[in-house]
Amino acid sequence: MASPEPCSTSGPCTRTVAVVGAGAAGALVAIQLCETAARRRVPFELLLIDPAPEAGRGVAYSTLDPRHRLNVPAGRMSCYPDDPGHFVRWLCHHGEPGVRSGDFAERYRYGAYLADTLGRAIMAAQGVVTVRRLRTRATGCHWTTLPGGDQRARLELADGRTVEARCVVLATGPSRATSAWAPGDLRGNDRFIADPWAPGALDAALQDGRKEDVLLVGTGLTSVDIAMTLDRPGRTVHSASRGGRLPQAHAVDPLPAATCATPLHGLSLAALRAAVRRHIGRVMRTHGDWRPAVDGLRPVTAEIWASMSTAERAEFVEQDGSLWNTHRHRMPPATAEAVGRMRRTRRMRTHQGRLASASARPDGSLTVSLTTPDGPRTLPVGWVVDCTGPGLRLSDTADPLWRSLLDQGAALPGPLSMGVATDHGRLRGADGGTTRPLWTLGAPRRGELWETTAIPEIRVQAATVAEAVLDPWTAPALPATGGPAGRRTRRPVDTSGFPLSTHAAAATAYRLGVDRLLKVRTGAAPALRRSVALDPGFALGHAALALIGHECGADVDVSRALADARRAARERADDYERSFVDVVSRRVLHPPADGDAALLRHLEDHPGDALALAVAVPTIAFSGLRDLDGGTALRVVERTAPAHGESWFHTSLLAFMRQEQGRYDEAGVLAERALAAEPASGHAMHALAHVHYESGDHQAGRERLQRWLAHRGRGGAHRAHFSWHAALHELALEDTAAVRRRWAEQLSPGKVYGVRALVDSGSLLWRARLAGAWQGPFPIGDVLDTAPADVLERPATAFVALHSAIALTAADDLPGLRRLRVHALRADEVQRRVIAPLCAAFEDILEERWTDAARGLERLLPRLPGVGGSAAQREVVEETLLYALVSAGRCEAARDRLAERLDRRASPHDRRRLTALSS
Repeated sequence: MASPEPCSTSGPCTRTVAVVGAGAAGALVAIQLCETAARRRVPFELLLIDPAPEAGRGVAYSTLDPRHRLNVPAGRMSCYPDDPGHFVRWLCHHGEPGVRSGDFAERYRYGAYLADTLGRAIMAAQGVVTVRRLRTRATGCHWTTLPGGDQRARLELADGRTVEARCVVLATGPSRATSAWAPGDLRGNDRFIADPWAPGALDAALQDGRKEDVLLVGTGLTSVDIAMTLDRPGRTVHSASRGGRLPQAHAVDPLPAATCATPLHGLSLAALRAAVRRHIGRVMRTHGDWRPAVDGLRPVTAEIWASMSTAERAEFVEQDGSLWNTHRHRMPPATAEAVGRMRRTRRMRTHQGRLASASARPDGSLTVSLTTPDGPRTLPVGWVVDCTGPGLRLSDTADPLWRSLLDQGAALPGPLSMGVATDHGRLRGADGGTTRPLWTLGAPRRGELWETTAIPEIRVQAATVAEAVLDPWTAPALPATGGPAGRRTRRPVDTSGFPLSTHAAAATAYRLGVDRLLKVRTGAAPALRRSVALDPGFALGHAALALIGHECGADVDVSRALADARRAARERADDYERSFVDVVSRRVLHPPADGDAALLRHLEDHPGDALALAVAVPTIAFSGLRDLDGGTALRVVERTAPAHGESWFHTSLLAFMRQEQGRYDEAGVLAERALAAEPASGHAMHALAHVHYESGDHQAGRERLQRWLAHRGRGGAHRAHFSWHAALHELALEDTAAVRRRWAEQLSPGKVYGVRALVDSGSLLWRARLAGAWQGPFPIGDVLDTAPADVLERPATAFVALHSAIALTAADDLPGLRRLRVHALRADEVQRRVIAPLCAAFEDILEERWTDAARGLERLLPRLPGVGGSAAQREVVEETLLYALVSAGRCEAARDRLAERLDRRASPHDRRRLTALSS
């Protein structure tokens, strides 16, 4: 035997984890190990042992046949239990932009997703985790006890080497089929295909010109896939099983799962059957479909299985297992449609029975005899394919690795000899203990859990195993007042002076990012990305990224960043950090009212948090508090003043609030004071822009913005918005040439992208059209091309939804407006109350129902503050109302509105319009 390889170059196996198997289960646990270690800064060596050329695929996801699809919707196939949309987003960024969570992706694509996600996790953990890939099989595992009682594993490999590891995770997947059911003379025949997934196994049956019929033994999902692969004109694919049932089909438009009203835990098997039948009957009567009833049992399946006696489990497997599997593990709709076509054209036939015998014919083909309820049946076939699926009894396995563990007592057969006995995934030995650092997940736990072979279950187990493996090596979390217990550690602080649970380098990058956000300057996202690259376990860095992705349109995977933030906050954060992560979580995942309440609580406890204050006050960048009464944001600014003193940042926000109150002189003084202290303060300049606009000082306002944009504002993160303000002055001055020039130089697509183009460029174009200031080709289509479809038709916030509606109206896109209205009706309360009726009014405008449009917009104006943003931004709706009033012939109402506006501020454009309406 070869001598053991060293586990690492730094020492004898103190932190080496071997993951045996690199299919789906192995990839999932390796991803969790790498990411958890990177967050916790736990260095270790990871051995991935599997002969496959690429990790992540295994048998299930190596198929190249595009007809082979996942039998679980893409929205439930994420690698991460806390980020269910991850796989869907991956598909969208890898060639399938229109995919939805209810779609059924190709199995090969899922294998690519697993491999890519694992590769990214390994790259992100560089410097913490050392990864070695051993492309061979593990054939044995033997344990020795070290001085002090710790255990060490020696893994024997098929290529003759051995490796040592401190911990072992067995991610071997389902047991291979043994074909023990097949007659002896069939097992030795080259027309018998024992493993249809083996490379080249089906080649002979797929050769051109070969049309012999085929018998598939088994009628489950494997049989369905192989039947589609072997299908061809002139061939009949027979499938046979004891029950003769094919899997049921998923619904094309599935309904939500329906929870069983009756507690099922602890019932006898007979009572359980009766309760489940009643549950399905109720759901059928209510929904007309049995699927929601079966889906509603999924969360409690493991609990029910655990409550059964051994005899009841055996009876269930024997009498109910097949029926359960055909209804629980269903075909994708497209697969069901293909199978239906095959059956209708007699290219696929299903039989209830078992294969009794097989004999060779002179031409090499086979004659098989089936025993069926209707008597013997003989079929001439070219091949017999074993599609019975994996074996249930791991104790019968021929796998040398599992055999060695069972033989030496390191593993114990599970209930009914299915799988192995574990304690939350950690293997029990023959003595019933779990002293060895040896875990498994997925199919080997079937005896204990019954349902444990699907990704939604395995990914949760992978996270649990990763935490269990790394917990003993993880240093204590930082307490709120310092470093690890028993040692005083000076923690770096953020821009507001709050201690951070990270190291100095990551804190420096984070401070730079926050400073950029507070000044409304570019570069925040790269700095925040650097902070989490330096420390993947830094909760505030991830949370800030999620925040600017959600509210500022930054190029951030919001769901992933938020999941990372929440996970890191659980592992290493103090009260201040956990509170901020909760704020971001609620703003992203919950109704606006929940997000506002969390933000107010956070500022009550931490009034000096400048970033949270920026989020709360809707000046620019963030949507702010959904301030329906118009005073909450002001009260927050005034209440937090003592914590900020005379800081330029707080003064900038107070200036903005004062102009919102109409106290323009005071606001101007405060803005100038803040700009004197920090000339790059975007918030102060923004307040000053509003002061000039609302005061009707359009010429001075344009000139001041021009100077600031040319100097201190050159690095501004929202230059387009300041250019938009300057363009509003030019519209008021009726300087149409300047408006066109500013569009071309500062606001056209190519200069502005994404949400910013939608909010500033799109709304400016619409206002210019309403004002008669835009002649010739109207480039709104270019604006729409820069905005992703989900932002246009499925916006996350009411503020973005408002501007989506404006842009779609400007583009005369009536179908798009209707889709946006449908989204708004299903979204949060503000979108339901404001955006949905706004879309309806804009539809009236496009269809020239002017009276209806004006009436709808008049009703909406009082509700508009709820969408967030400034009065100047929301004014576009009033401009649209004025246009509708004039078009409807209600000139007196339009004159009244214009006169009221002119009483508040001067505007040459409004004055000319009023004169024209009065003549």
